[in-house]
Amino acid sequence: MPDSHRRVTIKEVAAQAGVSVATISRVLNGKGPVRETTSRRVMETCQAMRFTPHGIARSLSLRCTHTIGLLLPDLHGEFFSEVIRGIDAEARRSGYHLLVSGFHSDRQEMIAVFRAFRGRVDGLIVMSPDREAAMLCSYLPQGLPLVLLNSMGTSRAITIDNDGGAHAMVHHLQSLGHRRIAFIKGPEQNADAAERLRGYRETVAVPIEIDGDFSEEAGYAAGAQVIAMIERPTAVFAANDAMAVGALGAFREARLRVPQDIALTGFDDIPIGRYVTPPLTTVSVDIAQLGRRAFDLLISEEERHEVLPATLVIRESCGSKIIRGGAKS
Repeated sequence: MPDSHRRVTIKEVAAQAGVSVATISRVLNGKGPVRETTSRRVMETCQAMRFTPHGIARSLSLRCTHTIGLLLPDLHGEFFSEVIRGIDAEARRSGYHLLVSGFHSDRQEMIAVFRAFRGRVDGLIVMSPDREAAMLCSYLPQGLPLVLLNSMGTSRAITIDNDGGAHAMVHHLQSLGHRRIAFIKGPEQNADAAERLRGYRETVAVPIEIDGDFSEEAGYAAGAQVIAMIERPTAVFAANDAMAVGALGAFREARLRVPQDIALTGFDDIPIGRYVTPPLTTVSVDIAQLGRRAFDLLISEEERHEVLPATLVIRESCGSKIIRGGAKS
């Protein structure tokens, strides 16, 4: 039996009854075909678990589009592909379709997409690490279920332990003897990038910062800057894996060996990082799990802020043996 002090969620009822969340919704609202035996089992489970539909879960079922909207800053790149994969898999298991759009980090385009989603989706997941994301969400229809990814400002959000992950990476490089550790920054207005930069600054004695924008091209340009430095750093920590891969290309062209001549690390653990030469040391975030958790939070009746842990994954690019360990702030 559930804890009497905690409200039972529709997903828990679905799991106990052995049906999908969509089936629970159809039974409770009398809409859509459901076998009599299934309907009876659902109602008995609801009664046994003392479940009363209300709030967000009920509003999802009453809108009846059975479609979830996903708004991302971009649709290009492995990070976003993994987010989509996680949300889509969880949505299909619960009887929902996924409608995806990108806004290319453009404020006006984001507002236009919000308007385009009106009446077409039962709920919305928005990944917008820009600091004004919560304010922009005021353009959404009142009462539309919403979950923010990598951004705060609402009562329902999932973020990454960026600060703790950055601390763990710098501490690891320092444990290998590195004292001149350069950091390739992400976009200035990006909250994830700001938290990773803060974690770096809090851990190093003398910061060496290079501008970046999370793209491979920016990583390549940053790598070229490192090569040209008179007093070259012995290690480079990129704010994401894409920039680390770009920097690796610049180092290779300059015949600078990684990790023998310079150590290189990233953040996110996108799949390609495991297959470059040498394999990339990084801070791992279960990106697909981020997507799954976002959908679960969207269809639940709970208001909470979740922080997804970051895990240090050590491969050859930093010059030490392959191990895994928890990120600690």
